Amino acid sequence: MCGRYLIEDEAYADLLLILNELNKGNFAPGDFAPGEVFPTHVAPVIGNEGAAIAKWGFPHWKNSSVIINARAETALDKSMFRKALRERRCVVPSSGFYEWSRSGSSEGGRKSKGKPKDKYLCRQPGEHMLYMAGFSNTFHDALGNKYDAFTILTTVANESISSIHDRMPVILAADEFDQWTQDDGFMEYVLHRPGPELSLTLTSDKPLEYYESILD
Repeated sequence: MCGRYLIEDEAYADLLLILNELNKGNFAPGDFAPGEVFPTHVAPVIGNEGAAIAKWGFPHWKNSSVIINARAETALDKSMFRKALRERRCVVPSSGFYEWSRSGSSEGGRKSKGKPKDKYLCRQPGEHMLYMAGFSNTFHDALGNKYDAFTILTTVANESISSIHDRMPVILAADEFDQWTQDDGFMEYVLHRPGPELSLTLTSDKPLEYYESILD
């Protein structure tokens, strides 16, 4: 899955150029600050209506958690996702996404259950930006206020990332925005194509206590 991603300062400068070009009054630079994006945070997305700010995670129908990912293989079969995926596809811009190795390790590199897992930043080599495929919908909070939320599509991990996790986001090229948001045939193709090769950079961080507590 994709449980956290990054928008760096350098990438944010490039992103603002794209957002300003696409903006139709739904996004202002002050609405968002670069850094790590967690589930339930608001972040920029790009759709048919231009650039906007939306909350990461559809509200869960059973409890107070959120649904941050949808499987590309089955999303069109799910009643919760089908209409939004057909009608409100979006692009989620980032510098890269984080993934945590399933193995974990203790001091000296020995595997140990219960130890903090190794955190990796996954990027596209030679690129400042990594664009993830997603879709959005409109919901109401407990007070009846409307808000937009998005989820990120995931697919089977390719060889460049499968050593640490079995899933990865569905990734788009910079020139595929219009096709992704407007062309249903292209959408079907993207949902089933393999992801691009990624580079992995080992980082350091605390365990995922924050967002694991709000996921299903």
